[in-house]
Amino acid sequence: MTFNQLFIPSSPEEISDNIFKMVGKDFFVITAGNEVHYNSMIGSGGGLGVLFKKPVTWCVIRSDRYTLELMQNKQTYTLTYFANEYRGQMLFLGSKSGRDGDKMKETELTVVQTPSGNISFEEARLVIECKLMQITTPGFEDFCTQEAKDYLNEAYKSSDDYRKYVWGEIVAVWIKR
Repeated sequence: MTFNQLFIPSSPEEISDNIFKMVGKDFFVITAGNEVHYNSMIGSGGGLGVLFKKPVTWCVIRSDRYTLELMQNKQTYTLTYFANEYRGQMLFLGSKSGRDGDKMKETELTVVQTPSGNISFEEARLVIECKLMQITTPGFEDFCTQEAKDYLNEAYKSSDDYRKYVWGEIVAVWIKR
């Protein structure tokens, strides 16, 4: 099936999901690259909102992630949300690095290309296409609460653990037919 047979166009304002559930309880898949070479990783935090008068998403990605490298190269990516029945496949995407091999061939998810050339999956219930806007690396001194500082001390054991805050303009939203 073609992408347009599987999904209907929507808009950021029409996303009816509970945002806190989407980014706090559910997992999502972040995918970057092109139809020949792409990689996906599981996402488990972030948000949606408005920045510079544009609808945006933001997510937190470890600085050593291969998907982040592909995002920086192509300057676009997708956030894909699935029904809970695909949770195992999403967890698989978070368990292996795509830098070390082609984990994408091992997944049971079916790749589909959006009309603009980004990569997502036929099994998705919601696809958000993004154009990379900004990547920031907050420093320890940027956090104000002791709770946040304690978390960083625990999470950032080495420089490979540093997280990047990735901001993307939402350029398309697709909902499963």
